[in-house]
Amino acid sequence: MLGMRMRTGAAHRTETSRAVAAPPPLARAVGIFQTRTAAVAGPALQLTRGRMLCQSSTDKLELTELTAVSPLDGRYGKNTGALRHIFSEFGLIKYRIAVEARWLQQLSRIPQVTEVPPFSAEATAILDTLASGISMEIAQQVKDIEKTTNHDVKAVEYVLKDQFLKNAELAAVLEFTHFACTSEDINNLSHGLMLKEAVHEQVLPAMDKIIAELTRLSVQFADVPMLSRTHGQTASPTTMGKELAVFAYRLKRQRNFVAAVPFLGKMAGAVGNYNAHIVAYPDVDWQGVAEEFVVSLGLEFNPYVTQIEPHDYIAELFSAIIRFNNVLIDFDRDLWGYISLGYFKQRTIAGEVGSSTMPHKVNPIDFENSEGNLGLANALMDHLVNKLPISRWQRDLTDSTVLRNLGVGIGHALIAYNSAMRGISKLQLNEQALAKDLDNSWEVLAEPIQTVMRRYGVPEPYEKLKAFTRGQKVTQQSMQEFVETLDGLPAHAKESLKQLTPGSYIGNAAQQAKDLSKHL
Repeated sequence: MLGMRMRTGAAHRTETSRAVAAPPPLARAVGIFQTRTAAVAGPALQLTRGRMLCQSSTDKLELTELTAVSPLDGRYGKNTGALRHIFSEFGLIKYRIAVEARWLQQLSRIPQVTEVPPFSAEATAILDTLASGISMEIAQQVKDIEKTTNHDVKAVEYVLKDQFLKNAELAAVLEFTHFACTSEDINNLSHGLMLKEAVHEQVLPAMDKIIAELTRLSVQFADVPMLSRTHGQTASPTTMGKELAVFAYRLKRQRNFVAAVPFLGKMAGAVGNYNAHIVAYPDVDWQGVAEEFVVSLGLEFNPYVTQIEPHDYIAELFSAIIRFNNVLIDFDRDLWGYISLGYFKQRTIAGEVGSSTMPHKVNPIDFENSEGNLGLANALMDHLVNKLPISRWQRDLTDSTVLRNLGVGIGHALIAYNSAMRGISKLQLNEQALAKDLDNSWEVLAEPIQTVMRRYGVPEPYEKLKAFTRGQKVTQQSMQEFVETLDGLPAHAKESLKQLTPGSYIGNAAQQAKDLSKHL
């Protein structure tokens, strides 16, 4: 017994020493991780009960791709960087200053407003410079003053006045800065200019790229026959080109709706009646002045407003973008399915990984990314569509915080458009897979055969084909034998039907694809 115990104890010590000498993989990994993190971060990082704790989690982090809360400015920043000049706080301040500067110039052109005479070339140049763009320093001044005013538009006014003091001519008309304006006069015009630039410089070009590429592929694949599927089941054949043409045409229609939305603006004072304007200068046609000013900015004038421009056009714009996005979601899902069926292969990119555990995979990630971001874009824009046209009485503030998110939905849409384009660029049509699918689906010829039978008066054509094909494996031979047994069909009709194949039974699909450009 003692010897056994001694041996058992020795064995236990041996196993223990082995365990110490050769820790299991997880322990080794944790040990390596602890060593590396300690070397890199020192006491700032600890591994406690399987969790990494950051001792400096309350420290303020500089905004970078790694620290951004929103992926729009982080992971996907390269796709949305152009929007920062438009929809950021800097962008909004830039447009507000432009509107304020242009309004002061507008006042100088009104003969009755003698207190603001026409400006000299020097003063005009200062105002033009402010209207064409500002430095980050000026924008920061606005933010610094806002800390005291707690009002962003008033902070803009104060910064402009400070700038005007540098010129005697502008200093003399200092109190005509923001003359008779409500904050929403400045804001609504700024928002209109922001949206117009974003749509015309970013959104429409991105939409057009997708449409152009699908149009090109429609013609390229116009003659490539493909088995259709309705309800997920085999159906009458088409061509790949024609199916892509359907999406190109649908997207183009919705793109045109986006392009047709007008960008409206107002400059009508506190409740839309030019009350203060008329008291100060009763002989001025202030509505006419306001219309001239709004149009001069490149916007359309809205003559019927309250304190706010009612935002109906923004709802119209986002509704149109949502419809475009919905068509693109449909496209993304169809392409995902065609890749799954093997109709398309995807061009591989050196260094990319499809799965962390399955090395063979080339996933349709671009179409999945596009679909996901389109869903986010639509959800955000749908809220704006339903919220912005609603405001209590002459105005409440519920639109203010919402309007600060004008660029968020557009940002996700642009990410989606870029992802879809990237996915399209990787597509390689697998014609062999399409041909094989067609050759295994001779039952689809039941439709043309029963239609010809109807023409020649053969009784119960649908019922005969239903009994022959439904739930049955149909081959080229069995189909031709069936045609031969049909009484009442002329010999030339039988011969024509026997020459028909799933790959040739495509109607005018190829011609539709080739004619696409006529309809865009």
